[in-house]
Amino acid sequence: MDSLNIRKRLRDAPHDVADFLHALPDDHPLQIALRTYSLALSLALGPALLPFVTSRKARAQGLGRVLLVIRRELGITAFASAITVGVAGGAAIRHFWDGWAAETSRVGGKPRGVLGELKAWLASLKESHRTFLANVISSTLAVTLLHSRRTHAKLAGAGRPSPTLDLSLLFLVRAMDSLVQLAFFKPSEGSERSLSESIKLERNATRRKWSTRLDALVFWACSARIMWCFFYEPDRLPRSYNKWIMRMANIDPRLLAALRAIRSGEFSYKRGKSLSPDLVTSLSRDLGYPPSWGDPALLPAYGTRADKAWQTLGVTGRQGRGGMPCEIVHGDVTGGSCTANAAIRGAQAFAEAVAIYLPVHILPILATQPRKLLDVPRLVSTLLSVARSASFLSAFVSSIWFAVCCTRTLVLARLFPWIPHDFWDGPLGCTFVGSLVCGSSIWIERGRRRGEMALYVLPRAIRAYLPAEWLKSGRASVRWPERLIFILSLSTLLTTAIHRPDTLRGLSRWTLAFVMKGPNAGFWKRKRADSSGPSTPRAPSPSKTSDSVPEEH
Repeated sequence: MDSLNIRKRLRDAPHDVADFLHALPDDHPLQIALRTYSLALSLALGPALLPFVTSRKARAQGLGRVLLVIRRELGITAFASAITVGVAGGAAIRHFWDGWAAETSRVGGKPRGVLGELKAWLASLKESHRTFLANVISSTLAVTLLHSRRTHAKLAGAGRPSPTLDLSLLFLVRAMDSLVQLAFFKPSEGSERSLSESIKLERNATRRKWSTRLDALVFWACSARIMWCFFYEPDRLPRSYNKWIMRMANIDPRLLAALRAIRSGEFSYKRGKSLSPDLVTSLSRDLGYPPSWGDPALLPAYGTRADKAWQTLGVTGRQGRGGMPCEIVHGDVTGGSCTANAAIRGAQAFAEAVAIYLPVHILPILATQPRKLLDVPRLVSTLLSVARSASFLSAFVSSIWFAVCCTRTLVLARLFPWIPHDFWDGPLGCTFVGSLVCGSSIWIERGRRRGEMALYVLPRAIRAYLPAEWLKSGRASVRWPERLIFILSLSTLLTTAIHRPDTLRGLSRWTLAFVMKGPNAGFWKRKRADSSGPSTPRAPSPSKTSDSVPEEH
């Protein structure tokens, strides 16, 4: 009999756990912890295990390597555990604090001594202040866990930036955006209670207009800085982001090395020298052109004296302009036509962008509401959104290439042939103009998407402005400010998600709404079964089953 009861309890245990969890409110600390851990673990394991699916070299390392990665990400100091402590820990502290404050106010009485006054002060704090302080405590524990990780400790003194630097900058940008929205674009209901509806609508329209303009300006400025650093100081950018830009730009590394050599003076048309003689000549040879087309000793530095040199080298269509021929700059995409080069690269970027944006738009619908894909108007609207986002990225890539060609070949170098081509191919020449122009493609995107794109590039632009040597030094002047930024920014985001969620935008709004309030929060709300319905069904016990079987006659 006892063994039957044990088996029954073991069989019913999952249902008991499910009933217990369903009975908890969506904002209970345990519910928040489960949602946070599952989401953070998927974000950590996904990129860590993807190489084992896409790379034969990674698969050759065997199952042991996969298990090692899984064990690492399931550790107490791993990303998922640390973030769960930071998010759910604050909710737990706030939960117990609110209960303790309610009990303190119920008991009443005059506080005695310093400890009594401290308790009274803590109990009298506003709810938002309690939330923020609770999140500060939990965020401190989270960043301590992340930095106590063995691999993180090794990297801290290995001449590399802090492993949590990008995460800290991401939290900083999202937190600052929520504060800007709170101060300028999302006033409280009480401040506009006395205004008429028409004035409210007019003010909201004005705020939206200026918000989208500010987003476009931020994206433009960040893009300019990021692209300039991609050309000349790639160490200032995250390695993965640098590789992604490299793939989208489809540019030969030797051409980038030549641009950096021109900036440092190691490659010069005026002096006819290159410290790496085979740098551009090898590129020219591999593209099927004479190696002399990449030799700075033979290339003209000024457009005023270029025609004779081009005639000797056999280059056509570049009269009145110096520098290396466009065929070398365009690479294996096209020949000497600048227009065709920009068009082909734009088409390639469009195809790449569709492959990126199509799953981003389709998979959430497929996971939550697959029937909507059968709705033709909805499907057409989704595909148009994909095409619009892909057009933005295509215009970004093609515009920077066309701006480069307009500067060094089509317009500026032709108008000012007496300026040496060391300038046009230098850091303030064609690459600088291209970096300034490409960000204007953001106007192709919708207003809301502009804001999300601005928030996406801003952390990377901030990192690009920080000295790489300082970030890699591992000094206390780097470690402690970064940890403080992590703590205050995450605390601000978590507090805002509870008390002013309307000031959050895009990814931070979606993620925190789901984590803090569950799938019934706002746009995550879906039709679910009535909470007053029956509990999770259970399999009948053996005794009950035997009782319910009719006797045979």
